[in-house]
Amino acid sequence: MPKNLRRALFITLEGPEGSGKSTQSRRLVDDLLSDGYDVLHTAEPGGTALGRRIRDMLLQKDDIRLDEQAELFLFEADRAQHVEEVIIPALETGKVVICDRFNTATFAYQGYGLGMDLGLIEKVDRVATGGLCPNLTILLDVDVETGLARAAAEHPADRMEKRSRDFHEKVRRGYLALAERSPDRIKVVKVGDDPDGTYGLVKEQVYGLIERYKGSE
Repeated sequence: MPKNLRRALFITLEGPEGSGKSTQSRRLVDDLLSDGYDVLHTAEPGGTALGRRIRDMLLQKDDIRLDEQAELFLFEADRAQHVEEVIIPALETGKVVICDRFNTATFAYQGYGLGMDLGLIEKVDRVATGGLCPNLTILLDVDVETGLARAAAEHPADRMEKRSRDFHEKVRRGYLALAERSPDRIKVVKVGDDPDGTYGLVKEQVYGLIERYKGSE
């Protein structure tokens, strides 16, 4: 197991576009490694060779038309491969797994954003994940206007970012609704103007979880 932990831990970071998931997760991974924990950092979509092909179709190929169900199944195919090839093996060797996006994103984007049936998503996702659930999900919450502006300043817009303002508002509301339904697992961190302050809140939640699973020295 990693440094005096009684079990492996699976921690995910979620949030609307431009919420800073990648930046915050990299800082978190660096701190965990510095503190002696055995860490795997991964992301969805695209955490495997197959996933990178799927990611390209989902986010970059504007010439490919995807209907809603095809989009859902592609995200879940990426997840099924990711869980089997990357996440489960890492957890079985006792690592702390930090993942940028996981299934909460699918409920927020395809469920609330596109209006797909949440029951259908739950059934498909249960097959893809084998029932795997994060120990902790950090939801980085940022208002849509600010988030999209930040994303646009960092890179050209992908297919998801090009969707309507109304879509992104629904996604954000969906994330917050999911957090209300699972308050013990999904912890909301408001994204402020100070990245260090935001990171401090993220780190507090993650290290609080770790403290609960520490064994004797």
